[in-house]
Amino acid sequence: MEPVVGIFQSRADAQSGIQKLYALGIPSSRIGLLTPGTSEKKVETSIPITDTEPPGIGKALGATVGGAMGVAGGASLGAVVASLLVPGVGPVIAGGLIGAALLGAGGTATGLAAGEALEEKLNEGLPHDELFVYEDALRHGKSVVIAFVEDLNQAERVGNALREAGAEDVDPAREAWWLALRDAEAAHLHSKGGDFAREEADYRRGFEAALHPQNRGRGFSERREYLSKVCGDVASSEAFQHGYDRGQAYQQRLTETYKS
Repeated sequence: MEPVVGIFQSRADAQSGIQKLYALGIPSSRIGLLTPGTSEKKVETSIPITDTEPPGIGKALGATVGGAMGVAGGASLGAVVASLLVPGVGPVIAGGLIGAALLGAGGTATGLAAGEALEEKLNEGLPHDELFVYEDALRHGKSVVIAFVEDLNQAERVGNALREAGAEDVDPAREAWWLALRDAEAAHLHSKGGDFAREEADYRRGFEAALHPQNRGRGFSERREYLSKVCGDVASSEAFQHGYDRGQAYQQRLTETYKS
């Protein structure tokens, strides 16, 4: 199965999109919703966080399961709905097993419980590589709907239904996110003696690799072997390494900005 994702300007539009998915026969167990959540004061901190847990998406300050039912506009997204404080983003409601498992990628109790309840093929297909795009959307008050589909024909129908409800596809959102950063990153690579016009693809790949939940807060030397396996020879280039370091700094800056 493959995920199909739509980014909506509002929670109401996302709810409309979810209703269209139900009309297509997509079960709630294969739909997830991420949407800006309650105020920080309303998010309970009942799950302890240890100092040994690496910073990143999994290091939520707290999670409350079952307190936000009905977030999908009257249609239940399953047994798990969590309200999380996501570093660098703020309060987020994760609706459905998929939403909770995705935001629990770093190991929160909510994420683990949801992950165990998901079918293995769904759990393995969670789009963690794009998580930073969803986070950027959430920071701007948008909502994200994720649906898992059986085949390409169903993916097309689901994608069309989400777009009819007002969704933006992930790829344009990803490009808009990079465009907002591009000039500053070009100047940074130039200061390191690099050629951005020639090395942008490698640099950007390193930047985005740093934003994967498994890599956040972990230096390049620590993740070198993993990155070589996942990214291949490009991970050995200086441009990739400079991009990775900048991606780490970017994530840390977002986290500190939210805290302040």
